[in-house]
Amino acid sequence: MNKSCENFRYLEKGWPRRDLTFKFYTDGTLTIIDNHAEEVISPNDLKGDSMDFYVRRRIAFIKNKLIAAQQKYA
Repeated sequence: MNKSCENFRYLEKGWPRRDLTFKFYTDGTLTIIDNHAEEVISPNDLKGDSMDFYVRRRIAFIKNKLIAAQQKYA
């Protein structure tokens, strides 16, 4: 199966500011990359507005997946 993803770039508002890339894959996996440090971080390392962004995107991803499943089996 071809594994595609949606990429979102997020610049934190609080200090220290981080430039993050969120990759949401179609199989439900996630990769968060700190673009300045060039390292992969976990959702546990997120704080404040970046955590809020992550949660909102994850909820939207789950909703879209549920709608697609409902339409497929309706």
